[in-house]
Amino acid sequence: MIVLGIETSCDETGIALYDTDSGLLSHALFSQIEMHGEYGGVVPELASRDHIRRVLPLIKQTLTTANLNLRDVSAIAYTQGPGLAGALLVGASIGSALSFALKIPSIGIHHLEGHLLSPLLSTPSPIFPFVALLVSGGHTQLMEVCGVGHYKLLGETVDDAAGEAFDKTAKLLGLGYPGGPALSKLAKQGNPGRFKLPRPMLHSGDLNFSFSGLKTAVLTLTKKHEITPQTRADIASAFQEAVVEVLTKKSLAALMHAGFTQLVVAGGVGANCQLRENLSRQAELIGATVFYPAIEFCTDNGAMIAFAGAMRLQSSGTREQQGYSFTVKARWDLGLLDAC
Repeated sequence: MIVLGIETSCDETGIALYDTDSGLLSHALFSQIEMHGEYGGVVPELASRDHIRRVLPLIKQTLTTANLNLRDVSAIAYTQGPGLAGALLVGASIGSALSFALKIPSIGIHHLEGHLLSPLLSTPSPIFPFVALLVSGGHTQLMEVCGVGHYKLLGETVDDAAGEAFDKTAKLLGLGYPGGPALSKLAKQGNPGRFKLPRPMLHSGDLNFSFSGLKTAVLTLTKKHEITPQTRADIASAFQEAVVEVLTKKSLAALMHAGFTQLVVAGGVGANCQLRENLSRQAELIGATVFYPAIEFCTDNGAMIAFAGAMRLQSSGTREQQGYSFTVKARWDLGLLDAC
C-alpha cells in the first residue's frame, strides 16, 4: 500500500510517499520561515495562501522523484489537526478531492501522532510499548504509548511549552524568527556557569512542566545586565541548560513510572543537540534507550503523516473512508484520539 501524506498544519508544506512494503519512497518540504520572518512570527492568512501555491507542485515533485503517478497511490493521509484552521483546510480539501477523484481511501491524521510515531521511520526504531516526550510547538507532553492510538497522558506543560519558551526567550535576546534554532546556536558560544536560572517544577512530584517562569527569569537578567554579545550567549546557554535538565529528569521519571526501558523524543525541540546528548547519556545510566527521528523529520513534514496514515489504515483495514467529507480540528487533544 502506497500512502500519500500531506502536512499543512502551520508554516511548512510537507508531502511524502510511504510504501508499507518498501518504506519511505520520497518526500519534499517547503518552509515559509523566510516569509514569516519579516513579521516576527506566523501570519495565518499568509500561511494558508502559500500552502495553496505549494501543495500541488510538491505532490508532482514527490511523485516524479519516486517514479510514480497518482494512479499508483493507494490512500491519502492529511493532517486534520491541531493547527491553523485555514492551513489545515488546504491539505484536508486537496487530500479529500484527490481521494474522491482516484476513488481511494483518505484519512485525517493527528499532527502530534505523526510526530510521536516519526522515530519509527528511523533505524534502529523502538517497538511498543514506550514513553514518548513530545516537544513540538505549543506542546510539551509525556505519553505512555502501547500501540497506534493507545496513548495515555502522563504529564504536560501547565503554561508555556518548551518550544514556546525557546522562541520567547530568543525574542528577548533580540534573535530572529524562528527563535529556537537561533538560540541553540548562540548557546554553543556561551558559558552556562555564569548565570543560574530556575528549574521550574523539577521537584514537583509529578510529570508536569512549566516554562513561563523561566522566560520571566531571562527577562529579569536582561534588565539587570548590559546585553553584550557574550552576555547574550551566556544567557542563552543558561536557559538551554535549564530546559534540558527539566526535560531530561522528567522524561527519566516517566520511564521509571511506566516501567519501560524505551524513550521516544519527537518534535522540533527534539533536534536540540544538547537535549539529545544529555538524554541519551542519562538514560544509559538506568539501562534505557532513547530513540529520535532523523533531524529532517523533527520539524513538521509529510513523511510522518504518510507513515501514521499507513499504520492506521493497515490496522483498520482501510475503513477510514467517510464518504469523501472532511473536517479539520484546530484544537484536538491527543488523549481523545480513537484507537485503531
